[in-house]
Order: sequence, then structure tokens, then C-alpha cells
Amino acid sequence: MSGRDPEPGAEVPGPAPWLFLAPLLVFAAVFLILPLGFSVYLAFTRWNPLGTPSWVGMRQFEFLLTRDDDFLRSLANTFVFAVGFVVLVVPISLGLAFVFSRARGKAVWRSIYYLPQLTNIVAIAYLWQFVLDDRYGLINRMLGAVGLRGPDWLTDPVMAMVSVILVMVWYDAGKNMLVFSAALEGVDREIYEAAELDGASAWRTLRSITLPIIRPAAIFVTITSFITGMGFFALILAMTGGGPRGATDVTALYAYRMAFEDLRMGRASAAALILFALIAVLSLVQFRLLRERA
Repeated sequence: MSGRDPEPGAEVPGPAPWLFLAPLLVFAAVFLILPLGFSVYLAFTRWNPLGTPSWVGMRQFEFLLTRDDDFLRSLANTFVFAVGFVVLVVPISLGLAFVFSRARGKAVWRSIYYLPQLTNIVAIAYLWQFVLDDRYGLINRMLGAVGLRGPDWLTDPVMAMVSVILVMVWYDAGKNMLVFSAALEGVDREIYEAAELDGASAWRTLRSITLPIIRPAAIFVTITSFITGMGFFALILAMTGGGPRGATDVTALYAYRMAFEDLRMGRASAAALILFALIAVLSLVQFRLLRERA
């Protein structure tokens, strides 16, 4: 007999915990584990819903990584989008958290900046399409009223990528601001009072006290924002459709088109698996680097 017998009088757990966990376990198995396993299997096959999968081994990965220029371009666009998003959203979110930590009615302001997270992303995309339209958009019409020609926000390849990054920052900054706000609220005020008595300037207090204390929150926001940027495509799909001329075609959007437009489920699964591996590796590298600096 292995293990130890229950101590006299100790209560032995019954089946009740498993009964409460059963719905969650069933949901995870049906909607997470099984689809993920099937997707991994499809990555090594050639299949569309009209036929049966045929095993091709590593050919899908070989084609994507060596001969598919559209996929390689989508990887580059994904990296540009994710890095640009992180570089902007982290300092902007931190700045908003600092501003509202001292503002009157800060709860109201935080709620207002969080509202985009509660709005349908497709509705947001169409709203910004109207605002950024090259000819009739609100911004370019305002610039035209003062004699300035606005940029081609959505039809120029460079500006299209800049536009979707800026809209994504606007959409996600409120969520990250709440994380930074919670970290700032957790800083002991006595530390600031001691620094003030020692004659520390505001910049020295920020650099030597505030930022080191909230660094765990900054690491969390940086890594989660990077993961979000690498895998996000709904906004781009609705705003630009990957255009113009593939300038905003990211890997997640490429996989979506392969699966639901071209019905190449095997290639779409292989692209998604490559993206997953890339996100995992880069996130791990980020975590190690940021943790070592911390």
C-alpha cells in the first residue's frame, strides 16, 4: 500500500470538488485542447473541408519558410506592428497612469479611457476608417481647412502601418493604464515623503524609486502587449484588409485567409503554429532579459 493513510478524524475530500470543476474541464477539453491538438495535426497535412487530410510531414513548414514570399512578408509586418505597438503603448499607458493618479475624479477618467476595451473592435475599425479616410476623413478635412494636405493614412503603405499601430495603441492603452495605476497605488507614500525630506527632485524620485518599484508591472505590460501585437489581426482585417499592397498583412491575418478564404486548412495551421512558436520564443527572451535587468 503506497502513501499514507488519512489521520484519524481528517476529512477525506469527496467527489464534490470534481463535480464543480467538471464543466470547466469539459469546456477546456472541447474548445481548447481538442481544437489545438487537431490544429497541430493539420499542420502536417494537406487538407480542405471538401476532402480528407493527406499527410505531408514538414512540407507545409518548408514551403512557408522558404518559398512563400507572402508568408515571410507577413512575418516581417507582424514584427514591425508588435514592436511599434509596444514602443508606444507602454510609455503612453504609464504616462496616463501618472497623470490620473493625481487628478480629481481619477476613477471617472480611468473608466473613460478604458471604454474602447468594451467596444466591438469592428465598430472601432469602421470609426477610424471614417476619421482617417484620405479624402473625406475628419482629420484630413480639418487639415484642409487650414490649407494643409493631410497624409494618405490608409492608402500609403508606410502610413497604413503607422495608422493601424496608432489605433491599436488608442484601443489598448486604457487596459494597460489600469495595470500601471494599480502598481502606482501600491507604492508606499512614506517612501516619497522620505525622499522629499532628503531633497530628491521629482525626476530623481521617479527614476530611483517609482520606476524600480513598478518594474514588475512594466515587465507584465511589455510582454503581454508584445503577445497581443504579434497575434492581433481583427482591427487590421476590418481597417485595411492587409493592404495597401500587403503593407499591413500580418501572419494571423495570413492564416485567417488561408483557412477561411482559400480553404487551405493545413497551410493555415502550419502558419499559426509557426506564429505560436515565434511568440513563445520571443516572449521567453523578453522575460529573461527584463527579469535580469530588474
